Amino acid sequence: MIIAVAQFSARPCDIGANAARAAALVSEAGARGASLVVFAELAVTGYELDAIVAGQDRLTMEPDDPRLAPVREACRAAGVAAVVNCAGRTAAGPTISSFVYGPDGAPLTRYDKTCVTDRERAAGFVPGSGDGGRFTLGGVAFGLLVCFDAHFPELTARAVADGCRVQLASSLYGRGNGEEEVRTVFPALARDHGLYVLLANHTGPAGPYDGCGRSGVWGPDGLAVASAREGEELVLAELPLG
Repeated sequence: MIIAVAQFSARPCDIGANAARAAALVSEAGARGASLVVFAELAVTGYELDAIVAGQDRLTMEPDDPRLAPVREACRAAGVAAVVNCAGRTAAGPTISSFVYGPDGAPLTRYDKTCVTDRERAAGFVPGSGDGGRFTLGGVAFGLLVCFDAHFPELTARAVADGCRVQLASSLYGRGNGEEEVRTVFPALARDHGLYVLLANHTGPAGPYDGCGRSGVWGPDGLAVASAREGEELVLAELPLG
């Protein structure tokens, strides 16, 4: 199975432009043989925490939001599944959420970030319950993480116990400390739990951060299978998951 990581610079609060960019990358991934493409944390709005909360429902979304129709249509046309991270809408407040669409464009699952950071909590984001975040594609079970979730190994251990063979992390890591975290956290997560781990990260300006890029895929031995550098890039990895 070929899985793609989409690394690009999101336009702040411009859902239309970011959804169009995501749709184009889904189409490109499909043309290059991918079955699944994964996007970074808050790729649809950019990592604009205060603006999202201040905008109330204007910048939050649910999986059937019409503004995500271009992505769903691209999935259907290309026969590709996608993990699209958005500001989710709940009764308790906004969440940082991965919406998963199948190769027919229909929603497969939703995962709300479990371990929100202090910055996110202070802005008004609420944590998810830790439920969900599982889907099956081509007979392979996948788990979902959002950024800081990767720093809590028990979440990945739970995914392994549920039969997942791949963890998909939509994230934002900036230059400096973030680069070191990418180099250490994700290889260790893959090696310690014996599964494939995929990171989709931002590149360039993202809220108060400067995304360091370096999205990639690590194998169960902790070694890199595929990796990006800086700049916008679609990285593909063929994994022996059949």
